[in-house]
Amino acid sequence: MKATRNKSVDSAASTLSADDASLHDLPGGERVYRILIGAIERGELKGGARLRELDLAKQIGVSRTPVREALARLEEQGLVVSDGSRGMVVGELDHRAITELYTMREVLEGTAARLAAQHASEVEVTILRKIVERHAQLSDPMDLAENNKLFHGTLYRCSHNRYLLKMLRSTHEAMLLLGQTALLKKGSSEEWMREHMALVEAIENHDGELAEKLARALIAAAFSARLTQVIANLGAKY
Repeated sequence: MKATRNKSVDSAASTLSADDASLHDLPGGERVYRILIGAIERGELKGGARLRELDLAKQIGVSRTPVREALARLEEQGLVVSDGSRGMVVGELDHRAITELYTMREVLEGTAARLAAQHASEVEVTILRKIVERHAQLSDPMDLAENNKLFHGTLYRCSHNRYLLKMLRSTHEAMLLLGQTALLKKGSSEEWMREHMALVEAIENHDGELAEKLARALIAAAFSARLTQVIANLGAKY
């Protein structure tokens, strides 16, 4: 079992997509960082994957210096860790860490929704509504996930609280290690729109208490879906 895992981990660099034209003009370290963090978020680099500087440099087409810079930045964020003789590896989250992250996310997003109900402008509410309406036009799981991310990111900015934004950003950086959840399943798109539109309406009506309650419920449901996914993935390994 261990040998199989190491073979998969050692070939991690071969899964990277390094030909995104939008990254070509970035400084080397930033480009490598964007490539690696994108691969982690998409689940192409999974927890425990070994990250060798030389392999990454060859795959991306840069020297080892920008790779080293990117790995140091990811290590500072807790997304990459040093694992003794194996060197740098993608971090992993256990059940306890996942529970702690979602607990914090529920508190922070509930607070963001309450503040948004107090401070969001008419233009911001309109933007939130349009993001929800766009969901009906999407079918690809990646597009649905991106639209969901856009909604929540916009909601955070509607709180108009920079310190809350900083805490939310830190929480979401850690959650990148979980990869993306599958938002596309029978009835899920309609349910997503109904729940998120209710939140938008609470914000529009300046009902902070209801907005916080709805936002917390969304995260609690997301936590349940995430645990179901984690358990299913564990079962598939045995």
